Amino acid sequence: MAEFEHSGDAAEHDELYLVRHSLAHVLAQAVLELRPGSTLGFGPPIRDGFYYDFILSSPLSEEDFPEIERCMKKIIKKGQKFYREDLDAAEALARIEEMQEPYKKEYAQELISKHGLEGLSFYRNGPFLDMCEGPHVETTKQIPRDGFKLRNLAGAYWRGNSDNVMMTRIYAWAFLDKETLDAHVQRYEEAQARDHKKLGRELGIYKIDNDIGKGLPLWLPNGTIVRDELEKLARELEFKGGYQRVATPHLAKESLYYTSGHLPYYAEDMYPPMELMELDEAGEGRVKEAYRLRPMNCPHHHKVYAAEPRSYRDLPLRLAEYGQVYRFEESGAVSGLLRVRGMCMNDAHIYCTEDQIKDEFKRVMALYRDAYAVLGLDRYSIRLSRWDPEDPKGKEKYVDNPEAWAFSEQILREVLEEMAIDYVDGPGEAAFYGPKIDIQFETVTGREESVSTVQLDFSVPERFGLKYVGSDGEEHTPYCIHRAPFSTHERFVAYLIEHFAGAFPTWLAPVQVQVLTVGEQFDDYANALVDRLRNQFVRAELASSNETLPKKIREGTVRKIPNLLIVGEREVADGTVTLRRYGHREQTTMSTEAFEAAVLETIAKRSLEFSLPG
Repeated sequence: MAEFEHSGDAAEHDELYLVRHSLAHVLAQAVLELRPGSTLGFGPPIRDGFYYDFILSSPLSEEDFPEIERCMKKIIKKGQKFYREDLDAAEALARIEEMQEPYKKEYAQELISKHGLEGLSFYRNGPFLDMCEGPHVETTKQIPRDGFKLRNLAGAYWRGNSDNVMMTRIYAWAFLDKETLDAHVQRYEEAQARDHKKLGRELGIYKIDNDIGKGLPLWLPNGTIVRDELEKLARELEFKGGYQRVATPHLAKESLYYTSGHLPYYAEDMYPPMELMELDEAGEGRVKEAYRLRPMNCPHHHKVYAAEPRSYRDLPLRLAEYGQVYRFEESGAVSGLLRVRGMCMNDAHIYCTEDQIKDEFKRVMALYRDAYAVLGLDRYSIRLSRWDPEDPKGKEKYVDNPEAWAFSEQILREVLEEMAIDYVDGPGEAAFYGPKIDIQFETVTGREESVSTVQLDFSVPERFGLKYVGSDGEEHTPYCIHRAPFSTHERFVAYLIEHFAGAFPTWLAPVQVQVLTVGEQFDDYANALVDRLRNQFVRAELASSNETLPKKIREGTVRKIPNLLIVGEREVADGTVTLRRYGHREQTTMSTEAFEAAVLETIAKRSLEFSLPG
């Protein structure tokens, strides 16, 4: 047995890693001091701090965090040194037995018996001893006492296996100074306040119902309005761009998805087949036909293209659909609207000749730019997602046609360079049938999300036997461009909820105008105004007459209604309204005609700010 101060492998890790790892041990020491008899799981450093898992001897809540933090700071102040012990297998198992830590013992036995380790290492600081690879700081005095903060409690199965016991996990943030910690906590709190799952529930946007199934959102009336407005915007942009709309079924015979390549490449992400049975001559059941819920709309659009003969004069042919698709995401991956199992795709497929590819890509990128500008979205970056010829599993992941890959990727590079668009190279991130341009959005809290994509498909049209007659009188195979500026309604609405913090601009808001009366005697005037607005397709409503004006204002603010109109004796006498905008303290009084004209102009222009008269 060898015992020595602080392992030399600390040089392989930066200072922040050492601090976070050491703080995990300090946390465990504090919990054992405050909850004697608790047992330990794992306690690693993570991206923004650390955590430790426990089986607690008595309950603990987040209200106990200040007490735990005080205990941790006392430990840090003592300047406890971290000592490492390297023990051979027999000594290590004996030491674990002395520690009376059953979960550590289980893991140690596995490391030695199954993985053949000849020994294990332990770290001691003060009275606390843990089986650990390290490394750690030399002494707790190197840990900034004001650089950490306990974050939250969570349940975690031992070793991530749902068949094992549920442990209590304590998460914490940790940085090298208070300023960085405070800035990180502020960003986290802002992200929590903007979380689309929280706001989606509070604003009546969507609901996940267990009787319907995980990852299958119900769009509530408010959420359906947001969806409809986005689809209306897309329809208008696509109409101007020369797209034709189609509608196709949600499912198809299994053979269709073998032809498309989805079953060979993505079978694990598809729902299992729905089999139609029949009896054979022996009276045994056999599969007559098998159907699948579609994971993408493209195979159906290929069949629309193939529905009639095509000439080069018909191209480019741009087919668009808001099509419902289904993917069997792993249960642990499903999250709110960001990762779902049933989604509505803002999809279109452009069939074109080789000479038209570049111009069509430029038109698509311009359409994306215009769509984002309407929504005030400018925090995004571009990624050129390519195949990786060095990937040992490349033939399993991508169509095996190096020449087509090289040509297609060069076309996309030229498009980006000619449009002066900066981009990041992304080898190994292509679709199986061709390269793509991915649009990565940065959220207001700094998180990056893949939202939109445009893809060049050089393979699947040939699989479907798609043809057009060229100017030479010969048959040729078209290229296909897949594009979805608004991605899926689900993911895009989740992004917009967080971007606007639920306070949608007037044109997109579920309720655009709410009229608030000072008293019931003004309801007739208010109702007439609501009717005038609704007759012009403004989503207006009258607030309940049973509440006081301050309470009505509070309720309208909580619902994040962009325009509150206050009506009282003066307004009725003068034929005016007093406008109170969400997020603005000042109020403006104007004639009902002026407000009506202003709100109609705001909606028509899809303005992000209200177009005040004058």
